[in-house]
Amino acid sequence: MIWLLKPDQPEPTEFAPAMQQGTKISPSLPAVAGKPVEVAFDGGRMTSDAGILLLAAIEQRLKIADRLAACIEDPRAPHRVRHGLAEMIRYRMLLIVAGYPDGNDCDALKSDPAFKMALGRPPESGADLCSQPTISRLENLPGPTALKRMMAAMIAVFCDSFDPVPRRILLDIDDTEDAVHGGQQLALFNAHYDSRCS
Repeated sequence: MIWLLKPDQPEPTEFAPAMQQGTKISPSLPAVAGKPVEVAFDGGRMTSDAGILLLAAIEQRLKIADRLAACIEDPRAPHRVRHGLAEMIRYRMLLIVAGYPDGNDCDALKSDPAFKMALGRPPESGADLCSQPTISRLENLPGPTALKRMMAAMIAVFCDSFDPVPRRILLDIDDTEDAVHGGQQLALFNAHYDSRCS
């Protein structure tokens, strides 16, 4: 818990700890499996990624993973599915924003309590999240049509952020310089950097 002292209270001493004098401040986090979530710094299973719960709450409100999953046809046999497309997409997105860009990190974090809670699973008794091979199959699943649908879904998320959707939106996208050498495919001349870039 985070404790704040009231302005007229003395500094805590060993005889009068802050927890007895202070006011409890607890961030509002959504419940997981019907149980309240509280932030504490005193033991239990630990994670260094507790902030992921706040990002998960934002994603749940925007339903980005659900929108993207609706764009992909799932070829798997329904009775054998353990991880739904939306759950896998949500897990992958949260890994990336938490600073884990490689799918390899899925194996190390699939039992992390914060990530399990972010995906609506109890931290102790909930089943582990999907593994690296499952995420690799997900990343290779969308074909050209699904990718176009996913792009349209992300544009819809952006447009939904406006009360009245603007008549015109200008996207000014600048590439970073990734210089290429020789005759590499998809290399283009970038006048700003005065070099060929991919």
